Amino acid sequence: MTAIQITKVEKSYKSLKALGGVSLSIEEGEFFGLLGPNGAGKTTLISTIAGLIRPDVGSVAIHGHDVVTDFRAARGKLGVVPQELVFDPFFTVRETLRLQSGYFGLKNNDKWIDEVMGELDLTNKADVNMRALSGGMKRRVLVAQALVHKPPVIVLDEPTAGVDVELRQTLWKFISRLNREGHTVVLTTHYLEEAQAMCQRVAMLKAGQVVALDTMSALIRRISGSQLIVHLASGDLPEDLRHLVSHDEHDSGNSGGNKYSLRVNEYTDVEPILARLRESGAVIDEMQLQQADLEDIFLQIMDKGAL
Repeated sequence: MTAIQITKVEKSYKSLKALGGVSLSIEEGEFFGLLGPNGAGKTTLISTIAGLIRPDVGSVAIHGHDVVTDFRAARGKLGVVPQELVFDPFFTVRETLRLQSGYFGLKNNDKWIDEVMGELDLTNKADVNMRALSGGMKRRVLVAQALVHKPPVIVLDEPTAGVDVELRQTLWKFISRLNREGHTVVLTTHYLEEAQAMCQRVAMLKAGQVVALDTMSALIRRISGSQLIVHLASGDLPEDLRHLVSHDEHDSGNSGGNKYSLRVNEYTDVEPILARLRESGAVIDEMQLQQADLEDIFLQIMDKGAL
């Protein structure tokens, strides 16, 4: 079943086109990454999914419920952790979560509230007023608010921005558990190592359009490739391999020789390169196959707009 269906969504603010025909299908149970530089349209798209912004063109549906025409059912299926710290200064943590439960018509929800607070290490802050909490604790409460009605779809907009390592580990442990239990998770983050570790598929936005959409492994394999780093103790790189060079340097150490980084697309590309080096008489002192990471891919796509 499709958890979120985004179809040809456009949104403009006067002369600024924030979204230019975005189409995405996010399947139930996916851990999906939505990435892009500042101003790419991520927050506008999330606000559209949440029903806070109406698209000029196109539609968004959550579990088959249109966020505009069937907004009540759509919002009941969705939990959003916003990027900004928004809270009511007149309530304690528990009161805040009980109030949030009431928005969704949930009575006697204290058992789940207690579990969420325990998972997010908020139990000892349950009766503390919101305005007395640190920024990191307030962000934990925002996560708890988004989860208080057990939504099948969870959207996290920069959930770990400006928070400590402990909260990151606590949050990802809980969110990973919910994902394993079948919840769909959509993540936007500038911490690309988090996205690489957590997400199964990734969409990259640039200037309001999707410029890349694939599984994490396929993006790494197809778009950026890998680097075969070879340190030659003697000999030199044959001329017919020089078109693969992405970086080379003369070794300043005592061993002499040269060090090269060669682009390879598949593991099967490695053996022909090594065979050609042996044939030319070059002697390899060290070698390493280095996999590209999400940051390499992100920079390449944002620079070139590659699909």
